[in-house]
Amino acid sequence: MERNKPVAERKQVEIPSGRISYIEQGRGPVALFVHGVLLNGHLWRHQLAELSDMRCCIAMDLLAHGDTEIAPDQDVSVTANAEMLKQFLDALKIDQVDLVGNDSGGGICQIFAALYPERIRSLTLTDCDTHNNWPPEAFKPFLAMAANGGLRRTLEAMLSDKSVYRSPNALGPAYENPERLSDEDIEAYLRPFLKSEQRTRDLQRFLAAFDNKHTLAVEDRLKTLKAPTLIVWGTDDVYFDLKWSHWLAQNIPGTRRRVEFKDARIFFPEERWREFNKELREHWKAAAQRS
Repeated sequence: MERNKPVAERKQVEIPSGRISYIEQGRGPVALFVHGVLLNGHLWRHQLAELSDMRCCIAMDLLAHGDTEIAPDQDVSVTANAEMLKQFLDALKIDQVDLVGNDSGGGICQIFAALYPERIRSLTLTDCDTHNNWPPEAFKPFLAMAANGGLRRTLEAMLSDKSVYRSPNALGPAYENPERLSDEDIEAYLRPFLKSEQRTRDLQRFLAAFDNKHTLAVEDRLKTLKAPTLIVWGTDDVYFDLKWSHWLAQNIPGTRRRVEFKDARIFFPEERWREFNKELREHWKAAAQRS
């Protein structure tokens, strides 16, 4: 380990929405990273490790994900998760953040930014739920499986044989190179969902709450967002077509740059992290110069 280089710390904070688990690394202004469905803060490990020299990087586990603990009746919708972000920042006395979102986490970031624009120093959106594309068509079979009671069995199958997770019928299409994802990474993502029956039920409730009414409800306010915004999109995403990156760029007035990663897929923050981190650095520097 490099001398004096910040190390990642696992922490928890109690707020009305639950006991939120998060990883923190670095010093300086806060950058908050928001993952999507079936993942957790582990998605952002390369960002925390490599960007901690210029930001205090925080990657939280959403409601119904990772090590975050919630009550059985806690609302886990994406709007509830956006409200959780506010509670989280209030509890840690953080006024503004550089907000970064992926997948359904990107949708949550849009809702949060629309509701609380004063808390946004800058915004970065990667392949994510947008406008009325929620849930995306390619994810509906997974939602149907969960609705029919097969979620726990499917999670167990993906954990007992990691090749199932990487297969074309599961999460394989989310990766440019699914074979490079380690067994340990898959364990980090999925094992928390099987810690208890409630954890599995919480995820099922999260999936059942997918509805584009949440993004549509804040769209008018999103269209007034002036915070410096970066849009980064993979061109080979089966869930979120490239057209949605154009929609965001055209409808968020603060958009400064839209970037395409050729052949990249939804989870490129961990596959193309060097390219992505470079874009984040430049975006944050440019945003700071304009402020």
